[in-house]
Amino acid sequence: METLARLRHPMLKVQRAANLDSRLKAFVYQVDAVEAVKDLEYAAIFHEQGLGKTKIALDLTLLWLKDDIVDSVLIVTKKGLVSNWRDEITAHSFLSPRILDQDRKANFYALNSPARIYLTHYEVLKSEQKRLALFLKTRRVAVFLDEAHRIKNPESDLTQALLKLAPSFRRRVVMTGTPIANRPYDLWSQIKFLDHGAALGNDFGSFRHSLDLSNDLAHRDDRARAFEDALEKIFGRIRPFSVRETKATAGIVLPDKHISNVLVDLESRQEEIYNRFRDEMSAVVIRAGKPILDEADDLLKRLLRLVQVASNPALVDQSYKAEPGKLPMLLSLLGDAVDAGGKAIVWTAFTENADWLTRRLEMFDAVCVHGKLRYTDRGRALSAFKNDEHCRVLVATPGAAKEGLTLTVANYAIFYDRSFSLDDYLQAQDRIHRISQGKPCFVYNLIARNTIDEWVDRLLAAKHLAAQLGQGDITREQYNAQANYEFGEMIRDVLRLDVRQTAA
Repeated sequence: METLARLRHPMLKVQRAANLDSRLKAFVYQVDAVEAVKDLEYAAIFHEQGLGKTKIALDLTLLWLKDDIVDSVLIVTKKGLVSNWRDEITAHSFLSPRILDQDRKANFYALNSPARIYLTHYEVLKSEQKRLALFLKTRRVAVFLDEAHRIKNPESDLTQALLKLAPSFRRRVVMTGTPIANRPYDLWSQIKFLDHGAALGNDFGSFRHSLDLSNDLAHRDDRARAFEDALEKIFGRIRPFSVRETKATAGIVLPDKHISNVLVDLESRQEEIYNRFRDEMSAVVIRAGKPILDEADDLLKRLLRLVQVASNPALVDQSYKAEPGKLPMLLSLLGDAVDAGGKAIVWTAFTENADWLTRRLEMFDAVCVHGKLRYTDRGRALSAFKNDEHCRVLVATPGAAKEGLTLTVANYAIFYDRSFSLDDYLQAQDRIHRISQGKPCFVYNLIARNTIDEWVDRLLAAKHLAAQLGQGDITREQYNAQANYEFGEMIRDVLRLDVRQTAA
């Protein structure tokens, strides 16, 4: 019997003759992932960055179309990755996607076409929510949410729109290499999109409270144990519909990745500015004798200001004209990389820093990618970095280049500064350490001595360890062997807080 979708879209019959074979052979672990989730109504593909989740998604797409399980597949990604996905669809299949963008008239015709694959970005889901709801009533549609940590905030308009649309999809898949992108509770809304709250519950507040990597874990053993107990149970609750492979478990043999912290001293004027911002801030951030990072937005902004000053004081004080303490070491590391025949990515969290660094690294024919540049300009920069032998350095911000890009033409990654985001850090370094990399990789973190950089390093290490346990990458025993919560106490030293003066 013909479905309602075929009656309303008779051209779908003609499309049955389309070639639904895959152009490329999958790795064994990719085949295993397809087999594990192909018959599930919903699934999470949490393979580590660089393991080809795109291939898994497209093989599932072709299988579901071939077996007449769905009529169409909707792939949702970040706006900057739409062109990458379009290229991947062409490379892996014989199909061409219809693009849904902010052109509502074009979207109308696209949604009334017999397309097998629709490709769009998250912003379109918000603006076209009503139209998509109607579309899902006339067609059997599977959906893939790429970089699904994009919906980690359950209160955002985007997440709310997707949660409303979720029941109307015949198949639902979320994909990300960093499911616990920054904090363990980031996982909640991704899973709720899949199972409507069955695995992790419907009360986000309670879930968040039990999985809060807060400052007081350092001196509250009871809270620390309760946190670890809750963290250990997460993956078991979602295991029936999740697949997770790391490079190690997938059997992928990549060149070694060496990660080093490189300590530098602040330049004298830079140190004066840093101390001024630190001391002025300390009077503001005290809460009952301690700073509470998780609940104080003002504190987060002020801590970020310290990161800026430790990186480049000109970001906050335009009168600063000296050479920041990290720059000479950066030049030295880049010189060594180029002398060894390599290319390097220099990462910074700040767009103004990216522009400044690109100018200072002109001798390496550096190019730049950040969120304030047009997509065409970003594309030209990436093309030059990949294809021009003279272009040895790419300066980039994680927000613009941490996801969906393979940059294995480089084998050096230098973090000139880092934000508090674990996702930014892990995704950025794995642009170079992934399939197709043929050289050993070197990751350098530039850290200014006796500054907030040291605290950021400890914080990211704690977040990473928590993510590994929550994602099932390590055991509780392995976690306990490495875990400490000293970042909660370190913040006092970073800010030079005098507890005796803050009892009130």
